[in-house]
Amino acid sequence: MKFNLPFSERIPSIPVKAIPAIGAPIIVLSTLGMVVLPIPPFLLDLFFTFNIALSMVVLLVTIYTRRPLDFAAFPTVLLVATLLRLALNVASTRVVLLYGHEGGDAAGSVIEAFGSVVIGGNYAVGLIVFLILMIINFMVVTKGAGRISEVSARFTLDALPGKQMAIDADLNSGLIDQEAARTRRFEVTKEADFYGSMDGASKFVKGDAIAGILILFINIIGGLIIGMLQFDLSFQDAIKIYTLLTIGDGLVAQIPSLLLSIGAAIMVTRQNTDEDMGQEMVFQLFDNPKALMITAGIMGVMGVVPGMPHFAFLLLSFLASGGAYYLYRKQKNEADKKNLPVVKEPENAPQKELSWDDVQPVDIIGLEVGYRLIPMVDKEQGGELLDRVKGVRKKLSQDFGFLIPAVHIRDNLELTPNSYRITLMGVAVGEAEIRPDQELAINPGQVYGMVEGEPTMDPAFGLEAVWIKEDRREHAQALGYTVVDSATVLATHLSQLLTNNASQLIGHEEVQNLLEMLGRSAPKLVEGFVPEQLPLGALVKVLQNLLNEAIPIRDIRTIVQTLSEYASKSQEPDILTAAVRIALKRLIVQEINGIEPELPVITLIPELEQILHQTMQASGGESTGIEPGLAERLQSSLSQATQEQELKGEPAVLLTSGVLRTTLAKFVKNTIPNLRVLSYQEIPDEKQIRIVQAVGN
Repeated sequence: MKFNLPFSERIPSIPVKAIPAIGAPIIVLSTLGMVVLPIPPFLLDLFFTFNIALSMVVLLVTIYTRRPLDFAAFPTVLLVATLLRLALNVASTRVVLLYGHEGGDAAGSVIEAFGSVVIGGNYAVGLIVFLILMIINFMVVTKGAGRISEVSARFTLDALPGKQMAIDADLNSGLIDQEAARTRRFEVTKEADFYGSMDGASKFVKGDAIAGILILFINIIGGLIIGMLQFDLSFQDAIKIYTLLTIGDGLVAQIPSLLLSIGAAIMVTRQNTDEDMGQEMVFQLFDNPKALMITAGIMGVMGVVPGMPHFAFLLLSFLASGGAYYLYRKQKNEADKKNLPVVKEPENAPQKELSWDDVQPVDIIGLEVGYRLIPMVDKEQGGELLDRVKGVRKKLSQDFGFLIPAVHIRDNLELTPNSYRITLMGVAVGEAEIRPDQELAINPGQVYGMVEGEPTMDPAFGLEAVWIKEDRREHAQALGYTVVDSATVLATHLSQLLTNNASQLIGHEEVQNLLEMLGRSAPKLVEGFVPEQLPLGALVKVLQNLLNEAIPIRDIRTIVQTLSEYASKSQEPDILTAAVRIALKRLIVQEINGIEPELPVITLIPELEQILHQTMQASGGESTGIEPGLAERLQSSLSQATQEQELKGEPAVLLTSGVLRTTLAKFVKNTIPNLRVLSYQEIPDEKQIRIVQAVGN
């Protein structure tokens, strides 16, 4: 067989992307080899140098990493580096004990160089300095980093349910979409995994420090015994050689250990925010000129005390004074820019003639805020409320199937400073008071303790809540509270009110836009529909009826098609609404019960249905015609049945005849809002019915 290809093309090449992937396996296998096989001094020098370089790289990466999760592989890197260092200790110990009698360079030039620098001609002082270095690493850095890792892991895991509920609250209020919620859930899980791994990796670092201390004594004692008994060295020569080698060996192992311990401490003490650590430290440490001025005064007083080093103290006093003066001038200039005078119009300016432009129409959706809440709607001051309101409108528009009108925001000096008011068609439908500089900790129903703050009620759902300071957020989440900021509280309240009053938000203009949008995809269906088959007002009323019972109108094609079929039979909006509900029965049941094959329902006993039929015939179909005593008993029974279903975690659905459905839906709408009323015709054929209770009287 002959090859026409060049030799270089016949050899299978390793992809470039696969080269970094084999780095970790090579290091792990190398550590196993160093433990079992003897390593020559030249290779020991290379491995020790690589270990020091690796530790420096890891330390610098931890310093320049903006968020801890950006270096999520740090626990694994820490473990691999620790195993590599322990394997080097084993390999170097073998070389020191076997060839240490030959001289200081028997275990390699790196060990000899480090040992000579620390010892400096005095073995007792060198040994003490090295022991101090190991104690600092073990008692201060490693122990502190391990404790911080343990506490961080515990609080992160305790706060996990609260963070998940906060994500669900933002998703339900329309502040984020499904993709953003999925990303945030992944980050929360990744954060918990990271701090849990850091807790375990810190134990390896602590054990490595203890092992270093034990290896020090083993090398010295073992070297003395081997050198004096096997190689006939004098005590002075043995202590000189093996102390040099032991300290050098321990130092080249403890310096990387100290670097990694510092890196671990930096990583676990970082806040999980996207900020540069160096800038964050400088900005927060030297942000207050008063602290620098007081420091400068104290240093100046110490500098003039007789016997003190005048130059050093007075120099630092001068530098601190200059820094304080610079910060003071900088902050003063920024304050002057914010307080620029407002140009006022001349008081004697002639007034314009009145016109119809001066008659302002009523806002469909209005939001009025007190003067302390104005920064929340001002983007120049970091206000996020406008973006939150847009998110609410987008979420509700997608859910309901039509464009939610714009929200007009204005200030109202008649409100208290921290209050806001939500209006529909100029009528107030909601009002509450919030704290823009605090956060709201909401009790979802089960918490593990009380949090200090101002008790209040969640304006959207009426849950017990507490206004807390921002620095108590993590503590409240660890206790099980759902913590949201003021903008989220207002946006959630707005979303809830718009959801409950969706039928008031759609009018002739919105319906006409829906028809035009449908006409682009189904022109024959829309052609001649309005007003030939059905007046626009009747169509608007049908859509309002659907939204009034929390039925989205996203499937406008099915709605128009059904109305086209029934328009020739009746123009009555209630009859047409019932026909559309039957056409949308799969959507209606899916909104209630999802894709579950079985639907639990509450029914009325036949005798009660017969009484209600007779009552409706006598009262012309109005629920107000129900005898008061019967209405009270019926409401009590349905309310109790609804509560039982909610305790089971199942939807509450009342199944009745098509004649009674509309009447009973109006009857329970305000008194039992969680009870959905369906007719027999609105149950899909593939859905199984399970009767959980029959209401009799």
